[in-house]
Amino acid sequence: MSAIRSWTVSDELWAEVEPVIPKPKREGRRRYRRKPGGGRPPLDPRLVFEGIVYVLRTGCQWKALPEERFGSASSIHKYFRLWSQKGVFVRLWRKGLAEYDDMEGIAWQWQSLDGGMVKAPLAQEAVGPNTTDRGKKGSKRSLLVDARGTPLSIVASGANVHDVKLLEPTLDQIVVERPPVQEPLRENLCLDAGYAGEPARKAVEARHYVPHVRPRGEEVATKKRNPRARARRWVVERTHSWLNRYRKLLVRFEKTAVSFEGLLQLACALIVFRRIIVVYG
Repeated sequence: MSAIRSWTVSDELWAEVEPVIPKPKREGRRRYRRKPGGGRPPLDPRLVFEGIVYVLRTGCQWKALPEERFGSASSIHKYFRLWSQKGVFVRLWRKGLAEYDDMEGIAWQWQSLDGGMVKAPLAQEAVGPNTTDRGKKGSKRSLLVDARGTPLSIVASGANVHDVKLLEPTLDQIVVERPPVQEPLRENLCLDAGYAGEPARKAVEARHYVPHVRPRGEEVATKKRNPRARARRWVVERTHSWLNRYRKLLVRFEKTAVSFEGLLQLACALIVFRRIIVVYG
């Protein structure tokens, strides 16, 4: 199989996506032929998905979609909003994780969680003043990954919400079911110093994790002292970097939380499928 490059939707990727796309509803039991001039025909679902991936990857405005390639930009955006509301992208992400688990196995034993902030000048939901950006409007994404950096959960909020307040929602919204706890191989959760404190520790332990709270520079220093030491927490920062390669996520222009979350979920799904197709294709 070929790799997924840039915004191109390969045949291998589309074969994974197509079963998740909603089928158009039939109106009644009888089929009617379209009358000449009876409105636009439905867009090809693959073309719609390719247009959405194009916007996500390049960061262009929806109305800037190349008309000669994708047709009506407003129609592509309409489908995106509809699919976001119907949970299409989170189902796609869940499907990818299930296949990834079958092929390689989700690395549950060591997980890592951290938040990242983006500018959100037009946002109306899940937005707040960013104290690190002179109080301008911003949003935050709280991300949980496995030991290889595969995204397991993501939650969006305003930039003014403390990371600790997003800890429980992020752990509770893992898109696939966690395996049962097997002593003594308990799941470990790596966090930075922003999650230090009794409330965070209780929340982590209540969900059957062993907390490991380390400052950002501590793992780097440990690696310098012992090159064989394996860093555990930094993988979530690498996955945040992977998300930023989808340039529509660098600055949030989506007004609603549903649309912003839809883009995040699709990016997470593409990260998972990229690993499946490139490594195992």
